[in-house]
Amino acid sequence: MLKNLFPLMAIIAILSSCNHDKKIIVESAYIDSLINNYTEPAVAANAADIKFWGSRIDTAHPGFTNELKYSSMLAARFALKGDIHDLKSSDSILKAIAKTFNYKETAPYTALVPRSISQHKFNEADTFLTKAKQIGIKPYDDGAYSFDVNFELGRYLPATQYLNKIKSNTDYGYEFRLSKLEHYKGNLDSAIKAMLNASLLAGNNPTLIAAALSNAADLYVHEGKLDEAYQLYKKSVAAYSSDLHSIMGIGWIALVHDRNDSLARKIFLFVSTKTQAPDPILKLSQAAELNNDSAAVKKYAQQFADITGNPLYGTMYNKYLVELYTGILNDPAKAEAVAQSEIANRQTPQTYAWYVWCLYFNNKKDEAYKLYEAHVSGKPLEGIELYWMGKFMKGLGKGYNAHEFFKAAAKNKYDLSPSMMKDLQDNLEE
Repeated sequence: MLKNLFPLMAIIAILSSCNHDKKIIVESAYIDSLINNYTEPAVAANAADIKFWGSRIDTAHPGFTNELKYSSMLAARFALKGDIHDLKSSDSILKAIAKTFNYKETAPYTALVPRSISQHKFNEADTFLTKAKQIGIKPYDDGAYSFDVNFELGRYLPATQYLNKIKSNTDYGYEFRLSKLEHYKGNLDSAIKAMLNASLLAGNNPTLIAAALSNAADLYVHEGKLDEAYQLYKKSVAAYSSDLHSIMGIGWIALVHDRNDSLARKIFLFVSTKTQAPDPILKLSQAAELNNDSAAVKKYAQQFADITGNPLYGTMYNKYLVELYTGILNDPAKAEAVAQSEIANRQTPQTYAWYVWCLYFNNKKDEAYKLYEAHVSGKPLEGIELYWMGKFMKGLGKGYNAHEFFKAAAKNKYDLSPSMMKDLQDNLEE
């Protein structure tokens, strides 16, 4: 009895530590300084680039280079300011270039691959990549983009094979992708090492530096090393002030570790003034969970759902819509529909876990369990999926399985929102 009790006590102690850890990680003075002295040189530079390349386009005589550069700058502005229309315009220009040159140029298609992936149009990305290969593609681009597409579609063996074709520990792209693969395998230390290596290989490119540092910080959050994550987020923002992802990452640490919902809210509100992307709105909903402000939780959740329900976003925010429709917005039918659309888009252990959870939430237990056994059981999952599978197993009366999932989720507790973290702790204490 006692032998079995000690692991449970350890897990509960870990979960409870955020309530008793007196060390505050996020410094209010740093946030005040960041907000009061914030500048966006990348935004100004991008505006100049858009003006320059746009002025060189002659609509009466469609060309190649000017249009390609202009499309790239629009995609960059989307990354900076979050206006989905910029990404759609970028796509349209690339498709127009392909048509102008009788679908015989590789460049528009290779550019459409990452554009499609960023919009979670993974099958479309696969189609564009196939077309590029038919025309003729450089070996490195073949390996890199083939990894990206196969990885996102859950085809992990060919993804690994393609990655091996570009293997080089002195290449940013290889190390960045290796980190993603190691993360999927559950090798967090190796994933962090590879991503930090990528940051050292980024040269003087602030965008690449920030991408690697912020991703490494995210991995530290998964691992529960919040101090390390905070330092990397700050380092990333120092290198590239427009890294809003890292600023929100700092807000997340303030929320789930420091339990300072007012500071987290301040950070998320600040980010919301710098981007049209809906991400900070979701964070504001989660921040309101900490002080049990159910009205604010629901208000921001509904606002997020309304925005991301726009067809322009497609399936980009499905994971978070599943969270909301099986949570505060409590709409089982919508949750199932969202998860089903994700399965049509890509079939991975993670997306099947979402679908299983939504089917169960919509009272389709038998169908959910069949899919669980076929596509989820024994597969690598992350914190939120582990938590959902624990709830699923508990609902089926499988107490041991539920407890195992909850214990695994506790190792990634900082991936969970405050209300989920509390519910996880309650379930472990039962």
